[in-house]
Amino acid sequence: MSESQQKRTQKCVSCGINIAGTNAAAFKCPDCGQQIYRCATCRKQSNLYKCPDCGFTGP
Repeated sequence: MSESQQKRTQKCVSCGINIAGTNAAAFKCPDCGQQIYRCATCRKQSNLYKCPDCGFTGP
């Protein structure tokens, strides 16, 4: 998958919105290293997230 295709398919792991072109955070899961994306709204509200790969849950 090309980088431009990846940007189009990136979704917030908390709420599911497409985060392409937004002020979203990208980080690796503390347990397994899977790339996780969160939108600015979910980060600001401290919504929980769950890693889709290993199930790790964080604030």
